[in-house]
Amino acid sequence: MSRTTLDTPPTAPDAHAPLSHGLKQRHLSMIALGGVIGAGLFVGSGAGIAAAGPSIVIAYAVSGLLVMLVMRMLGEMSAAYPSSGSFSAHAERAIGPWAGFTAGWSFWVLLCTAVGLEGIGAAKIVTGWLPGTPEWAWVALFMVVFCVANLAAVKNFGEFEFWFAALKVGAIGLFLILGVLAVAGVLPGTDSPGTSNLTGQGGFLPHGGEGLVIGLLASVFAYGGMETVTIAAAESQNPVQGVARAVRTAMWRIALFYIGSMAVIVTLVPWDSKEVVEKGPYVAALDHLGIPGAGQLMNVVVFVALLSAMNANIYGSSRIAYSLVERGQGPKALGRVSAGVPRVAVLVSCVFGFVCVLLSYWRPDDVFPWLLNMIGAVILVVWIFIAVSQLLLRRRVEREAPEKLVVRMWLFPALTWVALAGMAAIFVLMARQPDTRVQLYSTGGMTLFLAAVGYAWQRARARR
Repeated sequence: MSRTTLDTPPTAPDAHAPLSHGLKQRHLSMIALGGVIGAGLFVGSGAGIAAAGPSIVIAYAVSGLLVMLVMRMLGEMSAAYPSSGSFSAHAERAIGPWAGFTAGWSFWVLLCTAVGLEGIGAAKIVTGWLPGTPEWAWVALFMVVFCVANLAAVKNFGEFEFWFAALKVGAIGLFLILGVLAVAGVLPGTDSPGTSNLTGQGGFLPHGGEGLVIGLLASVFAYGGMETVTIAAAESQNPVQGVARAVRTAMWRIALFYIGSMAVIVTLVPWDSKEVVEKGPYVAALDHLGIPGAGQLMNVVVFVALLSAMNANIYGSSRIAYSLVERGQGPKALGRVSAGVPRVAVLVSCVFGFVCVLLSYWRPDDVFPWLLNMIGAVILVVWIFIAVSQLLLRRRVEREAPEKLVVRMWLFPALTWVALAGMAAIFVLMARQPDTRVQLYSTGGMTLFLAAVGYAWQRARARR
């Protein structure tokens, strides 16, 4: 198989890239901190709790360990080769152009679709506050605001994310403090629930192993979006230092924000309470504590989390598209840069996202569900490319430029193989569940199609 490499300076994707470096260290630090607190945690975790019961804590711990390994591998490569293409550029360097093409464009489709979904979620919250207003109009407004912000300068994206992340971190920190005090029985006006919610209503595993599996699959996809910090690092003032710091703090952030908050929620609130799914687990927990206005305040935080995810995904999708074009793997128009911003890529990503929104209204029973199924397992495909790329690149870097290994994967190569085995196990579990089986096959079809197109593109370039 013909393969080009990105190891030499003349062909490195960011060697002469005109992107700006407008992100400051405070931006990158807060993006890393708040990036793990996404809409999946606030909104999607309710379904996981309903399926797994109190054992959702185990589900988030297991999937969190896998994510820690993935982020460590990605951090090692991104510190050695900072690039706006992140894992897509690493896959091309390690495996070949077809791999970078497949990983990059599948992730682009995922991010653009997610922009639309998050816009719909945010609009639903606003229409709850302002009944009678059209959802599509709110989505359009959010899309225009973040599109304009991302068109102007990368520092605008950084500022939005800095304050969004600060609010999310502050809110979930306060939630954890109140929750721990309530569990300990020292919060005024509340009694400690003890272990009654952990052992009652069917016990710790109310739906057995099957429920735990469904909770595990739900928790895996709640972690999506953590890759944005390695994309953003390429436009920061010190990419290597930024990536290294973000990756090294990933462990405690995942443990505190995800696993810690799940433990607090299932201890405070009965897992089978209908409010957990209808209102969301965080709102349900605060309402259960009887703190006046706390539930509505958490709705504001969820709203901010959705807007933050929209902003981050518009940014991430435009940079992935830009990097692919820079490496000769996409329409050249998407690579046009003005004032340090790939503005055409930003516009196209926003338009694609809004088309997804329109499809949710126009074709809610066929085209839109098909699109959702197609992106259902993309994050797992990306993680596999990350693991395989790290497995191949590590030896090469040790041999050619060991000084670039600022971040090192733990117990290499053993834990890389453990991560790959974990991903394979998740694929098997998805194939066993009727709902996720459709997602697995749909994503598999898109991945094979992109791989075939990427390989044909690679062969055509090799013959020139």
